[in-house]
Amino acid sequence: MMHGPAGPSNTVETTAPVLGIGAVGKRFGATRVLQDFTLDVAEGEIVTLLGPSGCGKTTLLRCVAGFWEADGGTIEIDGQDIVDVPVNRRPVGVVFQSYALFPHLTVARNVGYALRMRNKPRAEVAQRVASVLETVSLTGFENRYPSQLSGGQQQRVAIARVLVMEPRVLLLDEPFNALDAKLRGAMQVELRQLIKRLGLTSIFVTHDQEEALTMSDRIAVMSGGKIEQVASPDEIFDRPATAYVADFIGVSNFLETEVETGHVRLPDGQTVMTDLTGGVKVMTRPHNLRLGPPEAGPWKGTVSFHRNVGPLIEYHVEASDGNVIRVSAMRQERDCPVKDRSQVSLSVIDPASCSVYPG
Repeated sequence: MMHGPAGPSNTVETTAPVLGIGAVGKRFGATRVLQDFTLDVAEGEIVTLLGPSGCGKTTLLRCVAGFWEADGGTIEIDGQDIVDVPVNRRPVGVVFQSYALFPHLTVARNVGYALRMRNKPRAEVAQRVASVLETVSLTGFENRYPSQLSGGQQQRVAIARVLVMEPRVLLLDEPFNALDAKLRGAMQVELRQLIKRLGLTSIFVTHDQEEALTMSDRIAVMSGGKIEQVASPDEIFDRPATAYVADFIGVSNFLETEVETGHVRLPDGQTVMTDLTGGVKVMTRPHNLRLGPPEAGPWKGTVSFHRNVGPLIEYHVEASDGNVIRVSAMRQERDCPVKDRSQVSLSVIDPASCSVYPG
């Protein structure tokens, strides 16, 4: 149960973070894109910056990488401020939306390009390239060209090209955008497992909530250049700190009501405790609702739409109070099929799983 928003803690451990971002700001003309942005990332942790276009997530990534200069604040890696360190000397690696592979170079030459530019010995380049290609399961592809690879293989080459430089911090800017939905899902799992196996400290940028829930140890949900909440995927989904986070992550039903001496009464008659006062919004997820026959309870409605979503069935119910309520149920849990225009009752399965926010 949520008793209204609480200030998030942006650290997960008392040990010094690998990446420390302190009160970073950034403007483009009159537009303030980042506002005193503060976040610590621990050793081996994957933190995802999640939010809509324009919320500042890619701007922050570019400031950490050194492509853009922050207007203020600190960016530290292992306790050393890197704000004045040139981009080519920062201990970070960036995987972009577009893989930007050199089409005229083989896989091995693409991966080893930056090492050669730094005049590393030929034997060292060959050894490091072979090792990193084995890491990303591309051994045997050394002499192929990008045009001879699948989208997933091209992405692995782009990742290998970063890993070969042995970055202290890995930055990933929506790296799955060029992939189809099925491959995208598979690559999310594969990349997370690879990052965790290598113990890389990483920041991942996406606007896709499912991607964030899959990839992350923690998610920082952003709005207007600030963090609304930073927490584990489970906590972000189950206990969103603000109505904005609740609305952005997953599907939510919001019910407007009034507090009655420390609690709010749900339309089905159950109550939720809260320390808020006055008008509030109660949020419940579709899976926390149950449909029943119309005579089963006081909260009634009409099914206006339903669809099959894999193992789930999603219902839209026009409630008697005018709200359209979304309900989801496992296929095998249905007592009987519910068709469009059916009269039903609704009930909350677990009132303690509802969240209450200021109205």
